[in-house]
Amino acid sequence: MSLRNFHIVFVSVSSALFAFLTLWSFLFAPEKSSLTHTIGITGITGLVLMLAYGIYFLRKTRQLEN
Repeated sequence: MSLRNFHIVFVSVSSALFAFLTLWSFLFAPEKSSLTHTIGITGITGLVLMLAYGIYFLRKTRQLEN
């Protein structure tokens, strides 16, 4: 597996974990508190940033291949 493919897998898995963190904190947490709300906000922020970075990385590596 190339470094590029590993990076794509790592970004995908990290995005899935941020999505799980968000869903857990807002939907499945046993008790709602300021901590679970903060965890949810962190999950949303991480998911958005990770997806933006993934798009940036894919565009940059496509330019390098050409």
